[in-house]
Amino acid sequence: MRAYVGLGSNLGDREALIRRAAKLIGATRLSAILETEPWGYLDQPRFLNAVAEIETPLAPRALLDQLLEVERQLGRERVGPLWGPRTIDLDLLLYGDETVDEPGLVVPHPHLTERLFVLEPLAELDPAQRIPGNGTVAEALAGLQSSP
Repeated sequence: MRAYVGLGSNLGDREALIRRAAKLIGATRLSAILETEPWGYLDQPRFLNAVAEIETPLAPRALLDQLLEVERQLGRERVGPLWGPRTIDLDLLLYGDETVDEPGLVVPHPHLTERLFVLEPLAELDPAQRIPGNGTVAEALAGLQSSP
């Protein structure tokens, strides 16, 4: 199954962490790495963000477990404020054209269409990719860019 994973880092060697995480999750393609302002919790360092495309035999829950393990391997500690500083953040954005709504796992990612720092790199990889319930990535990006 083709899936897309958002990668972000604002602590340590941000670019090296993103590139290492992409390798560990088996990314077949990685978007450009962008420097972005924090989202949700503003009093923290700027982020580097990218999106990775992966091909996986894993089911969505098993893939999420793998992403969380990679975060742990790269020093992620889930302490401090929600959306606060982190060495690495891996978000399962899309899993084919499937939707999942389980405790602790919602796909498409619930904030996907609100985050320019995710939509821009995702559009670089596949602007025609459908976001279940929201049209294409290109349409979601255009809608967000035109919002006041």
